[in-house]
Amino acid sequence: MERGWGEAGVKELIINRGHARSLIVRYNKGDMSNKKHNIKRVVITIHPKMSGANDQARQVSDFLQNLGITVEICNTANCDLPQKLAASEVDLLIALGGDGTMLRAGHLTAPFGIPLLGINMGRFGFLMQLGRDEWQQYLPRLVSGDFEIENRMMLKAEHWRAEKLLASFQVLNEVVVCRGQVVRPIRIRAEVDGYTLASYVADGLIASTPTGSTAYAMAVGGPIMPPELRNILIVPVAPHLSMDQAVILPAGACVNFYPSSDHQAVMSIDGHAPVSLKNEDRVAIMASENQVKFVVFQDPGYFYRNLSHYMEQNPSIGGLK
Repeated sequence: MERGWGEAGVKELIINRGHARSLIVRYNKGDMSNKKHNIKRVVITIHPKMSGANDQARQVSDFLQNLGITVEICNTANCDLPQKLAASEVDLLIALGGDGTMLRAGHLTAPFGIPLLGINMGRFGFLMQLGRDEWQQYLPRLVSGDFEIENRMMLKAEHWRAEKLLASFQVLNEVVVCRGQVVRPIRIRAEVDGYTLASYVADGLIASTPTGSTAYAMAVGGPIMPPELRNILIVPVAPHLSMDQAVILPAGACVNFYPSSDHQAVMSIDGHAPVSLKNEDRVAIMASENQVKFVVFQDPGYFYRNLSHYMEQNPSIGGLK
C-alpha cells in the first residue's frame, strides 16, 4: 500500500509480511540537517578491550592532526569525557569500535548536542557510518564541513515503585521488560496514554526507538523503521496466547509497562545490566528531550543498502570480514 507524498513532504510505503512483520519506509527531509559545522576539536573514544583499537585511533588522530584538527584519544573507561562535553571543549566525538561503543558514545553526546561519527572496528557495526578501511576517504570531507547530521530519536525510561521515582534512563535502542533467569514467561500490562493497550504473557516486552528497530526488536520479528522517524515501537518477545502484533506509536505517546510474576522480572536499557523489578512496579516510557546527532556522509538511501547488505551476509556469524 503506497500512500504517496503528503503536505509535509513525506512518502510512506508499508509492506505487510504476516505476524508483526512489516517494512515502513519513510523519508522526511526535515530530519536531516546540512547545517555547516566548524570542526576544530575532536575526541576519539575507543573500546578499552577491542583488539587493534589503540593503533587505529592513533592513525585516525595523526590523519586529522595533519588536516589541522586538535585531537585527543580517550578510553571510555578512564577519561573525563563527560566533563569535556559539558564544557563545550569538543566539536565532534569519533567512536571507534562496534555498536556497543557507539551506544555508549551516543549516551554521552546527546545531552550536549555534540555530533557523533562511528568508525567500525567490530563485527556488526550497524550504527557505524564508516568501515575501518573507509575513514581516510571521508575525513577530509568532515574537516571541510561536507556532511549532514541525522537526528536520532531517544527515549526516556523511568522506574517507579508506587509514587516514588527510583531511576531515570536515556535510551537510544530499546527498553526491555522481561523475565529473569527462570525460563518461564511473565505477565506485562501495557498502557498507552492511560488506556490499556494489551496484557501480555511473554518472555518480555520491548519499547524501541526507530534506531533500535534493527536491534533486539528486529530479532523477535518487529518491523524495520528508518532511523529518521520519531515513533515508539512496542514488540512482544515470545508471546504465549497473547497479542503477537507489533504496535507503532507516535512520539508524543506515554507508555507504561506493569510487570507481574511469581518469579524474577527485570528491566534492561540498551543491553546494560538488568534492573530488578517487583510486581506492579511501573516502567514509564516516553520520547526524550535529547537526540543523538549522527554524522552522515552518504545519501538517505544508505540505510536500506546497509540493511540489505547485513541481512544477506550476517557479520555476527562470520559472514563479513
